[in-house]
Amino acid sequence: MAGARASGLARLLPILDWGPRYGRAELGGDLTAAVIVAVLLIPQSLAYALLAELPAYMGLYCGIFPLFLYAIFGTSPFLGIGPAALLSLMTASALGHLQLDTVTAQVTAAGVLALMTAGILLLMGVLRLGVLANFLSHPVVSGFVSASAIVIATSQLQHILGIHTEGHTLPELVASIAPKLRQVNAPSVVIGLGTILFLVLVRRYLAELLQSLGMGAVVATTLTRIAPIFAVAAGTFAAWHWNLADLGVQIVGKVPQGLPPIGIPHMQLSHLQALLGPAIMLALVGYVENISLAQTFAAKSGAKISPNQELIGLGSANLAAGIAGGYPLAGGFARTSVNFDAGARTPAAGAMTGAIILLAAMFLTPLLHYLPLAVLAGLIIVSILRLIDIQVLTRSWTYSRDDFLAVAATMVMTLIAGVELGLGSGIVLSIVLLALKFSHPHVAEIGQVPGTRLYRNRERQEVIIDPEILSLRVDSSLYFTNARWMEDMVMEHVHNRPGVKHVLLMFAGINDVDLSALDSLTVIDQRLQHMGVALHLTEMKGEVRDRLARSDFLTTLSGQVFATQDDAIQSLRASAG
Repeated sequence: MAGARASGLARLLPILDWGPRYGRAELGGDLTAAVIVAVLLIPQSLAYALLAELPAYMGLYCGIFPLFLYAIFGTSPFLGIGPAALLSLMTASALGHLQLDTVTAQVTAAGVLALMTAGILLLMGVLRLGVLANFLSHPVVSGFVSASAIVIATSQLQHILGIHTEGHTLPELVASIAPKLRQVNAPSVVIGLGTILFLVLVRRYLAELLQSLGMGAVVATTLTRIAPIFAVAAGTFAAWHWNLADLGVQIVGKVPQGLPPIGIPHMQLSHLQALLGPAIMLALVGYVENISLAQTFAAKSGAKISPNQELIGLGSANLAAGIAGGYPLAGGFARTSVNFDAGARTPAAGAMTGAIILLAAMFLTPLLHYLPLAVLAGLIIVSILRLIDIQVLTRSWTYSRDDFLAVAATMVMTLIAGVELGLGSGIVLSIVLLALKFSHPHVAEIGQVPGTRLYRNRERQEVIIDPEILSLRVDSSLYFTNARWMEDMVMEHVHNRPGVKHVLLMFAGINDVDLSALDSLTVIDQRLQHMGVALHLTEMKGEVRDRLARSDFLTTLSGQVFATQDDAIQSLRASAG
């Protein structure tokens, strides 16, 4: 009993599983990874806070206590928790609808949004509802991510150009930028484009160059990935040395020094109601990002990931963000990849990263005062360019028109109406298309392949069709969504085949029959009996037969239930002969 309780507690607190086995080998790998990820996370967190239209220091706060909580409740040794591009954009959009007047109000609202997101994630975890994330189909997510990346890149042009814009959709941003092109700040453009060029060249050539000079592949790759810190250092030094702020270059300004503020933010009831929808979307998108990254890197190492426990881990991290001055967050690909490559062994690597960033927040924030916003904008643009996948349109058009419609609608709505409506419309459209597909499943009239006991679609192969036997293969489970359609479909086939005496429904592709479908099967059998036609069932799966046996349908069936299609055909031909 005690062992069972310990096992259950370890599932809720994974740290109790790996913690007792923690030793020097784990410490070395975790500490190395923590230092490298912290170097990457500091400039990245500042940039993403800028994207969320929040003070830069809130990005730092997202990289402290949330990492401690995830280390306790999370299951991935490699997942790099912190601000994320998509969630930052969604946060900016959600807060923008509130039309808050002060920075204090925005900070408070961001904390509330993080707490609401945390509450939804924790509730999903307790109820073991990780499966809800499956409602975000891959085509919808791909279209949403690509369109969001375009919006993100466009939104950062204001900092590259040194102007101020408004809006959270592509038309709004373009309309806001166009009239202000004459106000472009040349030094900001040089800094921003220089940052982008530097990062692109580094990503493309640095690792290869360093390895050609004799450097190890791991070190070369690590230096390439932490290159943003060099861009931040160079931009900050240039702005300080030449006093670029006097030339109109926008800088970060004063960053509070010390521990993040701890406390539960207060918010108006109307604002809580307005943020509920965005919080649900943030929870779903954040969880999909999290579990995808966690499982991808777990597959490379053999680590075990618990999807429902990841809800608890991510919810706990967002709870810490809401209480400790942050905003909604999730795992990030760059941080996770660096964590993995740098040798992280346990979730303690994340906690160590949080400790390093805590030290940076306490002692190094004055150095960020002169950091140009154009540098951060350049970091964002380069980091999200890889998210744009325009080819998903051509792939989906070739493979499935329904998927293409979902992708295209999601992209268009995200671009012109905003992230919440874009993602929401994609989810709704996917569900509608799925319902339509279930309401009209594929049905094939089948016949015997000459010289064999195989039965195939008569539209695809030359087959033998018995004029007195109509064989239909239904390639879908039977539910209320297609029950009435099935009645009409069977009767239409019978009317088109005068002389039919037997109808065979092949159940090989049917995994379930709900009560509405059972009623429709009964109606079909009764209508066929009135026409002097018998209904038979073939190749029924055991679970389906067990369920039908709970009713009187099989006992009142006008025909028989056959194990195979060939058994049915041979038996009916013999009885007719």
